[in-house]
Amino acid sequence: MSWEPSPLEQKRLEKLTCFEEEFGINPFPLRVERTHTSAEATADFPDDENADPVVVTVCGRLMSMRDMGKTVFAHVEDGYGRIQLFLRRGEVEEESHRMFRKLLDLGDFVQATGALFRTRAGEVSVRVTEWKILSKSVSPLPVVKEQEVDGVTVRFSGFSNIEERYRQRYADLAVNPEVRDLFKIRSKIISSIRRFFDDNDFLEVETPILQPLYGGAAARPFTTHHNQLKQDLYLRISFELYLKRLLVGGIERVYEIGRDFRNEGVSFKHNPEFTMIEFYAAYWDYYDVMDFTERMLITVAEEVLGKTTLTYEEHDIDLAGPWQRISMRDAIKQHAEIDYMDHLDAESLAKAIKEIGGHVTPGASWGKLIDGLFGDYVEPKLIQPTFITTYPRDISPLAKGIPDDPMHTERFEYFIAGMEMGNAFTELNDPIDQRRRFEELQELYANDDDESNPIDEDYIRAMRYGMPPNGGFGAGIDRMVMLFTNKNTIREVLLFPHLREKE
Repeated sequence: MSWEPSPLEQKRLEKLTCFEEEFGINPFPLRVERTHTSAEATADFPDDENADPVVVTVCGRLMSMRDMGKTVFAHVEDGYGRIQLFLRRGEVEEESHRMFRKLLDLGDFVQATGALFRTRAGEVSVRVTEWKILSKSVSPLPVVKEQEVDGVTVRFSGFSNIEERYRQRYADLAVNPEVRDLFKIRSKIISSIRRFFDDNDFLEVETPILQPLYGGAAARPFTTHHNQLKQDLYLRISFELYLKRLLVGGIERVYEIGRDFRNEGVSFKHNPEFTMIEFYAAYWDYYDVMDFTERMLITVAEEVLGKTTLTYEEHDIDLAGPWQRISMRDAIKQHAEIDYMDHLDAESLAKAIKEIGGHVTPGASWGKLIDGLFGDYVEPKLIQPTFITTYPRDISPLAKGIPDDPMHTERFEYFIAGMEMGNAFTELNDPIDQRRRFEELQELYANDDDESNPIDEDYIRAMRYGMPPNGGFGAGIDRMVMLFTNKNTIREVLLFPHLREKE
């Protein structure tokens, strides 16, 4: 796509040329000098009014400028805050003063040197004696507007179309400090999770992103091809089968934080690539995993938010345990008034769901019908942290079965604010049963690309060497960030969400 400069951009290009040709100044210099960030400069301002002046060199993006002729007030912003620049004719060279007034635009990056002082309004500022341009902004940043709404000052992002915020996240970050703050919180959440696992004797590892077989979840993969090896490969949909191989190898507690990729629909809580945390612990079952999950969320909330309570949309949520635990069967009986154990085949259950006005996907298995019933009638009502336990066997191929109950497994998902946040099992470690499960699924979902997975013979071979009993867990970090930052779409918490091509 070629670029045709707008009239405003053309004016900025002319200023850029003026720097180069009239004054011999490179508007994109090779070297930068900075002695203080904006925060450090403000902190170093002496309390004693008789102290020697502190001379600083600060750098940042020009965010405001008030030209009063002889005197210019401006604010520059760096990654640590803002600081005011004060330029007065006579304190900088005449030519330099004129260049600042006439050739700089909002959005330009500048370097400024001078002594710190406090203005009459009490603002710590830099009395500039010299400055230089660091980077010329050719395109103007979106203009952020402030407006009084019901007595409260509201900032509007400067983008007329919200999708443009996501498409131009760089500009969104540049003009909206609250967006930068959100992604700092995201980083703190991931750091806190990592620290929690490290403190609990888990080993962080990296497993293949390009895999010869995909598995560990029910999802459609992205496919690619390795030219030299003449081999089709898949972007992973889960870490699970590789992490559990490491249990076979003697690593008792293992986790990974990274990206998964699923060739699925896009929604307020789905993106084709997303960040996951998965862990597996030898000699644990799903009760141990529940307890650990509670502790993890509580710890992260305390470290990141300083409390275990938060607000999501109109709901006040308390992460402090113990969380509610209820079986999927009992939850559906409570909210949909169907006992699916009265309907032990797909045909009968589908009829019962239709009778209460529910949605039925044609050809869905018994377990998929139960999962759909749960999603429609129960999930939106699970506002406070809740573990839903005891899932149907045919949608839980990697979970251990429950003794004397051939229909269910030791699997849970946990829900907060009406969203599924994570998934866990008492992991199946019987290679014979595992192969049988894989074969059953291939037959059951033979015509369903989203559910049918190839049989990973190497994974079964690993299990044949002996896999310790273990509990495992996987959760989407993006949804956790949504929860902690009160955002109702995953696009807000991804720096670069996937979007349709512009028409």
